[in-house]
Amino acid sequence: MVAHLGDFGIAKLLDGVDPVTQTMTLATIGYMAPEYGSEGIVSISGDVYSFGILMMETFTRRKPTNEMFTGEMSLKQWVAESLPGAVTEVVDANLLSREDEEDADDFAAKKTCISYIMSLALKCSAEIPEERINVKDALADLKKIKKMFLMNVQQAVKLDM
Repeated sequence: MVAHLGDFGIAKLLDGVDPVTQTMTLATIGYMAPEYGSEGIVSISGDVYSFGILMMETFTRRKPTNEMFTGEMSLKQWVAESLPGAVTEVVDANLLSREDEEDADDFAAKKTCISYIMSLALKCSAEIPEERINVKDALADLKKIKKMFLMNVQQAVKLDM
């Protein structure tokens, strides 16, 4: 297991006065925001971009540098093309197994939750910094997704009784 947290906190280079700065600091290919890689511009929204990529990696179990992502295909594009209907094709098989399909309500709750998380990850990793969701809104969305998932699971349990 290799940690990829070195890309987060790059925005700490900012002193609170200038929300955007340039740097020569290195970052990890696949996790760094496009503006950071091409222009060396560091901003808080670059950390949000990295967070979005990390969420996709976590739920797909595929790194953005996986050999399957060549040419035009990227982790982001692969996930984007799967939404909303084919999220089961990209999600880690351990998260949505065939055994889950036996309990249709539980499977549906998990599938919906993962679809929302992937949509949020795509909002975090928008190409243009101004189009990215901010980190406070991303946290609020994650809390809403969790609450909705727990409610759906509780309803499924009540239906089984």
